Amino acid sequence: MKIFGTAATVFCAAVLGTMSMPSARADDWNRKTVVTFSGPVEIPGVHLTGWGVLPAGTYVFKILDSKSDRHIVQIFNQDESVIYATILAIPNYRLKATDKTVMTFRERPAGEPEALRAWFYPGKNWGEEFVYPKARAMELAKITNTPVLFTAEEIPVEVAAAIKSPDEPVVMKLRSAPIMAVQPTGEEVQLAVVVTPPPAAELQVAAAPVAALPETLPATSSSTPLIGLLGLMSLCAAMMVRAAQKRV
Repeated sequence: MKIFGTAATVFCAAVLGTMSMPSARADDWNRKTVVTFSGPVEIPGVHLTGWGVLPAGTYVFKILDSKSDRHIVQIFNQDESVIYATILAIPNYRLKATDKTVMTFRERPAGEPEALRAWFYPGKNWGEEFVYPKARAMELAKITNTPVLFTAEEIPVEVAAAIKSPDEPVVMKLRSAPIMAVQPTGEEVQLAVVVTPPPAAELQVAAAPVAALPETLPATSSSTPLIGLLGLMSLCAAMMVRAAQKRV
């Protein structure tokens, strides 16, 4: 009976563990990533007024929307109470995935902040390459001697803290804005010249959890599984008490 009592305890712990699993998986669909920058970092718009350059510190990156071949990335402060930027990004393929987060930058002259280029989530063969406004992209391409993605669409700098839904007008505008790339020579080229898109199947798999995840439980959901779960927990507790009484 002592062995049976121990088994019951383990089983109860396992049941409790399954209840907490959905929240543990939440970071996978929005790819929440905590990043600490050791120096200032320039970011593209749409950003909170006065925050075009993030000072050294800790920030949280999340995907707001990834239902198409364009992704919307948001940057938060460490406790996620402030949204510093809502940025348009294009999935860019790489040959080998890593088990750690990778952030890439465009090198700048000494004393100037590095410009954020791409964000690779652990285990993914592709990352988010950020899109800059056209004028700034042309400057960065010449300075860094690398192609830079840009949108010619004039998207005004908004109060980024107000952008919390993929259906808001600014996000819809980002999603439909035409995107190209500018070479260090100033030549404008099509996106396909500098970006290798991931296989369509990978994008569909990645986007599915975001699209399927409801903000609230549907009104038609049944409480029967929860009642059954509580019953199992009560049974476990009763068996543990009984086993203890027999040992006494």
